[in-house]
Amino acid sequence: MKKKNMEFFAPKIFIFFSCLQLISQAKIITFDKQYGDPFDHTYAPLLEIKYPAQISNQALQITPDTASTAYKTLNNSGRILLKRPFKLWVDDISRTASFNTSFLVNIYRPDNKTGAEGLAFLICPNLDLPLNSQGQYLGLTNATTNGAPSNKIIAIELDTFKQEFDIDDNHVGIDINNVESVESKSLTPYGIELAPIGARFYNIWIQYDGIKKILDVYIIEQMTKNGATPTRPKVPILTHNVDLKEVVNEDSYFGFSASTGHFKQLNCVLRWNLTVEYFQEKNNQEKVLITSVSVGVTLLIVLLILSGYFGYYYFFNEKKRGDDRSESTILGALKSLPGMPRDFEFKELKEATNNFDEKNKLGEGGFGVVYKGYLVGEKLEIAVKWFSRESIKGQDDFLAELTIINRLRHKHLVKLLGWSHRHGKLLLVYEYMPNGSLDKHLFSSGQPLRWSVRYNIVSGVASALHYLHNEYEQKVVHRDLKANNIMLDSNFNARLGDFGLARAIDNEKTSYADEGEGVLGTMGYIAPECFHTGKATQHSDVYAFGAVLLELICGQRPGTKVNGFQLYLDWVWFLHRDGRILEAVDTRLGDQYVVEEAERLLLLALACSHPIANQRPKTQTIVQVISGSVPPPQVPPFKPSFVWPSMVPMDIDSSSIVDTISITTPQYSSENNSIEYQTNSLI
Repeated sequence: MKKKNMEFFAPKIFIFFSCLQLISQAKIITFDKQYGDPFDHTYAPLLEIKYPAQISNQALQITPDTASTAYKTLNNSGRILLKRPFKLWVDDISRTASFNTSFLVNIYRPDNKTGAEGLAFLICPNLDLPLNSQGQYLGLTNATTNGAPSNKIIAIELDTFKQEFDIDDNHVGIDINNVESVESKSLTPYGIELAPIGARFYNIWIQYDGIKKILDVYIIEQMTKNGATPTRPKVPILTHNVDLKEVVNEDSYFGFSASTGHFKQLNCVLRWNLTVEYFQEKNNQEKVLITSVSVGVTLLIVLLILSGYFGYYYFFNEKKRGDDRSESTILGALKSLPGMPRDFEFKELKEATNNFDEKNKLGEGGFGVVYKGYLVGEKLEIAVKWFSRESIKGQDDFLAELTIINRLRHKHLVKLLGWSHRHGKLLLVYEYMPNGSLDKHLFSSGQPLRWSVRYNIVSGVASALHYLHNEYEQKVVHRDLKANNIMLDSNFNARLGDFGLARAIDNEKTSYADEGEGVLGTMGYIAPECFHTGKATQHSDVYAFGAVLLELICGQRPGTKVNGFQLYLDWVWFLHRDGRILEAVDTRLGDQYVVEEAERLLLLALACSHPIANQRPKTQTIVQVISGSVPPPQVPPFKPSFVWPSMVPMDIDSSSIVDTISITTPQYSSENNSIEYQTNSLI
């Protein structure tokens, strides 16, 4: 019996003290920002811009525009850094901070001449630009300081000029206190030319794991400046083991440097995403308090162990109460793990929403109510989602949404700011979207959305879906893609939200099913196979995207009846058969739309709505069609019939297909002529 008691307590004690050790030393906080796209003067207060670097032509020009006559363009260097430092390590913790950055660059050499010298992403100890750091030194070091450990610099260089120590004039390298790279690789075998004649754009990803101490670099070409971000390559082009604690300052800055030599070169950053999991040290008063608490908790744990020997049957006869405590312990431990968002006090959110005033209600659905709030101290508008189900299922929904969206990083996803879990109250906090949800603009009697705005929304949603399916570390199936769940920021850029139904699936699997849940989602957006398999897949997400496409182009909900057709989709397919597909375009637009774009999107919508799952396009193709780089898929003139059972697609696990249909009770809304299943939430 004693052994079983020890087995019961040992893992909990270990987890508790592990978390306590983390808390007692330093908190790890996540910084996550997206910059640019485009850059303008509003970014100047955030950045340290070292002349002749500048913000110009919607970009960070690290070395000046070669078309300009206002600057000396030869033998120059510049830097642009974030003004705020990050604490990347502390003495008493072995791990260092992790970071993940991606950016889009354009390196241009004019007049068909030789390029020089290059651009670098760097982490450095201060905001200064070294003197005489032009030419081969890339704005990183100079002849005096090059190679000195006191530089405290690590950089990833994109080098376009061959020095005697370089492998060639077109390579990526990792520099540590020295412009002679510790690792480098030529890009020529990969078909990449960093400084071509003419404009080309490259996406670079740099990822550092502070636990494993591994730095990875990825690069791929982006076909157009404003096109969708391509999928990150699966294999890094460069990998290096390095402990940041041995290289950089405890408090360091992130940014870019570049230089020119005897030739001109424009080194330009068009977009920059940065995520840093950094340390926040406790002040002295907090350290004293934590020490006192640690002593008290240690005594408490000893008492618990002793009582465990005498209370074995009590604990197991009161299993439910023990499970509740265990769940509370898990939620408490989550707060201290790296990368978790901010833990709000309930009273903070109560004050921010004016005691959850009905006037601040933004929306209500199956998972709860969303309120607008305002954090006075931070001068920040927020959206607060209060989960209405306070049962175990409600906690499952809460934790599922928190787990998935916490690690997602994409400019077209609604950003999670934090969470709160107190006394059974479950809340998530998101950034506020001032233009609300897409459906309120598509289906209102007000001014219709312009064609250019609609096309931009389509592009954004496709990019977000492609990220979920292919670019995130796990495949994520959204399961409830619809106009209600597409939010619009102040510039009407799309942000995909509501991850209440979303689920992450293992990369080797292709589907997800909730045991006993039945079909989840909204009628009109649910793919036909889901009613038979009970499974959500990437194919079913694409089907829902097709429904959203039709909503955007036609201005009608999927369940709208027209000319005797029960579904709007069937009418559009009928128009396609008759060669009159453009008649489906929203009549409120008149002739204020681009015919070629409208036809392309309508055909894409029909392809995404194909009744047979494996005939629908992948998100990579969808993104390419929208950008115009490939033609739309071939669409048959007659809508194919859906037959079940049918041959199972090759990429669906046939062993887990279910024959039974389990549909939850629908809630019919006469206002929008649609049937809602399980959820109709705003975020």
